[in-house]
Amino acid sequence: MFNGMMGKFSRDLGIDLGAANTLVYCKDKGIIINEPSVVAINTRSGQIVAVGNSAKEMIGKTPAHISTIKPLVSGIISDFEVTEKMLKHFIEKAHKDNFSFMPRPRVVIGVPLDLTEVERKAVEDAALNAGAREVYLVEEPMAAAIGARLPITEPVGNMVVDIGGGTTEIAVISLSGVVTWKSLPIAGDEFNKNIVVFAREHFNLFLGERVAENIKMRIGSAMQLDEPLTMEMRGRDMVTGLPKEIIITDAQVREALARSVRTIVENIKSALEITPPELVADIYERGIVLTGGGALLKGLDRVIARAAEIPVRVADDPLTCVVRGTGILIDNMDLLRTIALPSSQETTVNRRSIFA
Repeated sequence: MFNGMMGKFSRDLGIDLGAANTLVYCKDKGIIINEPSVVAINTRSGQIVAVGNSAKEMIGKTPAHISTIKPLVSGIISDFEVTEKMLKHFIEKAHKDNFSFMPRPRVVIGVPLDLTEVERKAVEDAALNAGAREVYLVEEPMAAAIGARLPITEPVGNMVVDIGGGTTEIAVISLSGVVTWKSLPIAGDEFNKNIVVFAREHFNLFLGERVAENIKMRIGSAMQLDEPLTMEMRGRDMVTGLPKEIIITDAQVREALARSVRTIVENIKSALEITPPELVADIYERGIVLTGGGALLKGLDRVIARAAEIPVRVADDPLTCVVRGTGILIDNMDLLRTIALPSSQETTVNRRSIFA
């Protein structure tokens, strides 16, 4: 009863805790935070120097006593303490205009499909320690499907390919559950690494990660473009050690990304092969929906459509599908309780009662 009363006054949050970006949806206010999942820490004092955009600006430019950390790898917490501090920063930022007596928020977090029980507990503990009152974990493809307004509660097949920063998650959803799925560690961050490796092997040029990401976003593509694109690529010459600039074309970037794109396409086809035929028939009629930042790679939808022989469309504003889905779930507690993953705390209690 007390929890219910608190729920009426708390400003509940939906969080897409991504390897590349963390997005926060606030009830009644919409998406209020969209910042990189990066934290800058002073290693001498242990104090946080910057979080989000300001921390990302520091990557590759810090003195020895300041370290920039990405606390999430492939959507999984690699540094619990830093993730907790980052979450606390974002939760406090979301509530900075509230009165001090405002109750702690209920938080819905999107997590990867292949999260283990230990990893699930780490996410829950980080959110609770950061100031959440209750924590609900929802699989990211499910949240993305809800954010894309797909009819996930109906007995029809919905195929979602969520290409994030750390992972690509492929899921077939029906009747509020994931029927078949695949998860692979090839996504936006891997695309950046592909460009860095290509520049090193073909031009003896050592690139920074931010430069590679900028190239990917501006001229990266999965298939030939109607008009060729070029861009300056600046880095350090690996032979002379001096600064160097060359012009790179969209065809060269496409060559760099080809293997990763091919792996994603092959895994989508593999997921379809293990999907029940009735659901495959629905997907053939309804098509595949792409979400996540990787869905914005030029021509990726057409490459997948050609390989799978199924219509493919990119969701509206694919970057925010997961966090919009968590926002919808905040206002629909019945659906949230249906699709939320079992709490690790409940599992612990159940085990204690079994062995008592």
